[in-house]
Amino acid sequence: MIRIKNFNVPFNDQSPINDLVAKRLKLPPQHIDEVVIVRKGIDARRYKGAPIYFVYILDVKVNIAENKVLARLKKDKNIEIVTTKKADKINCQKSKISRPIIIGFGPAGMFSALVLAKNGYRPLIFERGSDVDTRHQDIEKFWQGGQLKENSNVQFGEGGAGTFSDGKLTTRINDNKITDVLEAFVEAGAPPEIKYLHKPHIGTDILRIIVKNIREKIKALGGEIFFNSQVTDFIIKDDKICGVEINHKEKFTASDVFLGIGHSARDTYELLYSKGISMEAKPFAIGVRIEHPQDLIDKAQYGEDYKSELLPVADYSLTYNNRQKGRSVYSFCMCPGGQVVAAASELGRVVVNGMSNYKRNSGIANSALLVNVTPDDFGHNVLDGIAFQRHYEEMAYICGGRNYHAPVQTVGDFLKDKVSDDNFLVEPTYKPGVKICNLRECLPDFTTQMLAEALPNFDKKIPGFAGEHVVMTGVEMRSSAPCRIIRNRQTYMSENVKGLYPIGEGAGYAGGIMSAAVDGVNAAYAYIENIIE
Repeated sequence: MIRIKNFNVPFNDQSPINDLVAKRLKLPPQHIDEVVIVRKGIDARRYKGAPIYFVYILDVKVNIAENKVLARLKKDKNIEIVTTKKADKINCQKSKISRPIIIGFGPAGMFSALVLAKNGYRPLIFERGSDVDTRHQDIEKFWQGGQLKENSNVQFGEGGAGTFSDGKLTTRINDNKITDVLEAFVEAGAPPEIKYLHKPHIGTDILRIIVKNIREKIKALGGEIFFNSQVTDFIIKDDKICGVEINHKEKFTASDVFLGIGHSARDTYELLYSKGISMEAKPFAIGVRIEHPQDLIDKAQYGEDYKSELLPVADYSLTYNNRQKGRSVYSFCMCPGGQVVAAASELGRVVVNGMSNYKRNSGIANSALLVNVTPDDFGHNVLDGIAFQRHYEEMAYICGGRNYHAPVQTVGDFLKDKVSDDNFLVEPTYKPGVKICNLRECLPDFTTQMLAEALPNFDKKIPGFAGEHVVMTGVEMRSSAPCRIIRNRQTYMSENVKGLYPIGEGAGYAGGIMSAAVDGVNAAYAYIENIIE
């Protein structure tokens, strides 16, 4: 297979890719048998007046000798011969008496369950929340001003928190299991493009379908899934997991338990701590959501071509550092063409997140603007980060009017430290509703100080970003877990409880759908290897 790297094509060049490849390889088109897109990104820098490019990595199958093609192009460092390699497979053998148990059916739990089911281990999965269809109904009712259901919301339920987000599959990890996860998503109904896009995303509308399809596959392979089933105790004897208690009633025996609880399972963190399971406080972040017209972001990123239907809606990534203070402000979970959503999971608390559908066509761009928080800010005891989160979520609830409305403020008024009117550049998308206030009343001082420094800096990078009437909504708090469940790097088991596998975001070892899913896959393979050994 011939690989072409850094293959730049002007975004408005709609020539067949096979013809473009043939020209690049200096071959007649009939010698190109197949072109596979390995990666597709976009370069909008317009260096020295260049157009906006789609940038590809391509694998090309030709019907003539590859070495002869390469010989003619030996000076081109972006063309080489490669051998495609799939992730290693393990020849497994069933040797466990008890079936493995999985707590939580977010990406980590889902993909560990899928691997175990494919290899004949018939896992039992317990999810505290509802199935995704019931969950969707509960969420919509809450957003329309109804009651918050503590176990069926944006944080809890089938698919995990990522299901009601943008469905981003970007990750900074480098692991060959990524390919396996992407293929599983496509098999379950995701668009095939996610396998090669530089910034793949699925969207919450498609994710809801995908998680159901993965659930049905696991069931077909012998797994069982129980919804509305919260773990209420861990049965531990002689530093070994022996089983779990569900809903304060039923006990299930197991010598291996996968713990994919998600970053918002605060009551489960408290339970784990009470059982003496090794944990530690970890950094996380706090901030707000900011909203702009999508056209403003598109124009800033694409210039005169921003209205072209050939270009995807634009996103951004912004960072501001104050080294003297040891603080940073950064954009997180940027959702082009999306909306700000009510993401509370506890009564009397307000927290926001971002979401978008696959088409990203709301016309509104939103992103979190977060400031880093460390144990030095909230305390080094394991559960101190949770107390910190709860405090500011409660303050947001009070500022919003104690009815799950979210506090909002324009950037101009925030920078002036005053409350004024509702002259918003875009109408806030958060539902159930919003209340104008001073966001400084529900954020730590160090957060507001850093935001005040960063916003003018971001405005220089994206003109209009910190416009006077741009709206911000608080508070954003659930970017990552507030503590870590300590595990062995090789076995993926808890440091002090044999057979307990902490996985995913909730365990403090992932950040996003993809990294959580891969973590679940790797933990499942570690379990299998432990059995064989």
